[in-house]
Amino acid sequence: MSNAPVPKSWIMDIAPYVPGRSTTDDGRKVAKLSSNENPLGTSPAARAAFASAADSLERYPDASGAIVREAIAARFDLDPARIIYGNGSDEILHLAAGAFAGPGDEVIFVRYGFAVYEIATRRVGATPVIAPDRDYATDVDAILACVTDRTRIVYVANPNNPTGTFAPAAEIARLHAALPGNVLLVLDQAYAEYLADRDDDGGMELAKTASNVLVTRTFSKIHGLAAERIGWGYAHADIVQALHRIRLPFNITIGGQRAAVAAVEDRAFVEHTRAHNAEWRAWFAAEIARLGNAGLRAIPSEANFVLVVFEGALTAEVAYKGLMDAGYIVRWLPGQGLAQGLRITIGTEEETRGVAAALRDLVERG
Repeated sequence: MSNAPVPKSWIMDIAPYVPGRSTTDDGRKVAKLSSNENPLGTSPAARAAFASAADSLERYPDASGAIVREAIAARFDLDPARIIYGNGSDEILHLAAGAFAGPGDEVIFVRYGFAVYEIATRRVGATPVIAPDRDYATDVDAILACVTDRTRIVYVANPNNPTGTFAPAAEIARLHAALPGNVLLVLDQAYAEYLADRDDDGGMELAKTASNVLVTRTFSKIHGLAAERIGWGYAHADIVQALHRIRLPFNITIGGQRAAVAAVEDRAFVEHTRAHNAEWRAWFAAEIARLGNAGLRAIPSEANFVLVVFEGALTAEVAYKGLMDAGYIVRWLPGQGLAQGLRITIGTEEETRGVAAALRDLVERG
C-alpha cells in the first residue's frame, strides 16, 4: 500500500491542456496569433460595463446569472430557464462529461478536435473514442460507425477547432437523427458568430426541440471577453438541471456578467468583427494558395483562424520557429497529432499581412 495519496489512473492519463503562447523562446512579446483572440479588442460598451463593477468587489456575484441568461434569451429567442452558464464554454463541456459519462462509458469526438474533449472524458474515467476525419473535417459517417451501446456523449465543434472546417446543417441533422436517444450530442459553437447567416448549422433549433442536444457558445472569441471566461449553453430543461447540480457556484463574476450583457447587446461590434475576419481570412487563404507549389495548403475555414498544413520541404516546425523569430507566435500542435500544421489566428490587417509576408520569406529561403 502506498504511503501517499494516489491519483486515479485515468487522471494520470490526461495530457494537460497547453494554451497558446504569449512570448517567444527568448521572452519577447510579439504579435500573438496563437489563441484565436479578437484582434479588434472588446466592445467599448462591454469595457464600460465591466469597469462599473469595481465598486462591488466585496460582493458575491449573482449565482443564477440572471442578467446574462435574460440578455442571451432576448437576443436568440430562447427560454432563459434552459440556459446554462460557465467559466468559459470549457466548464460546460466538462459539466456535460461529469453529468452524463463515467467509468465504462465511451465519448466520441473527431480526430483533430478540441483538446478539452479528451481531457473532460478522461477526467470522469470514461473512454475516449476518436473518429477519423475527412481531410481534417468532421465525417458524420465515421462518427456513427464508432457508436456502441456504451456511447454516452458525442462532441462536435462546428466550426471545428483547430481545423476551422464546418459541417452544414444537413450533416448535423443527419448525425442527430442517427444517434440513439440516450446519447448526448454536444455541439460546440464557440466560433458560430463568425459564420455568415446562411451557414447556420441548425444546432440551436435542434436544442430547442430535442431532448439530447446541448449547444455551447462563448464570449471569449467574437465578443473579445476571453479574460473574463464566460460561456453558455442551451439544452432541454432536464439536461440543464443535471448540469446545474455539479456547476460551481458563483462561476461568473459580477464584472463579467455586466460585460457579457453589454456585449450581447452591441451587435454593431459583432458585425464589424465578423466583416473584418471574413475579409482578412479570405485574403490570407489566397496568400497561402500562392505558396501551394511549395507545399503549403490552407484548410478551408469558417472560424477566426486558418490551419496551414505543410506538405513540402518546409516543415511546420521550422516555419513555427521562423515565424517566432520574425515576430509572430502561432499555434503548432504536435500534441494533437498536427505536427504538420500551424493554426494561425486572423489578426489585424498589419498582423495578417506581416505573418503572410514572413511565411513567404521562409518559403523563398527554402
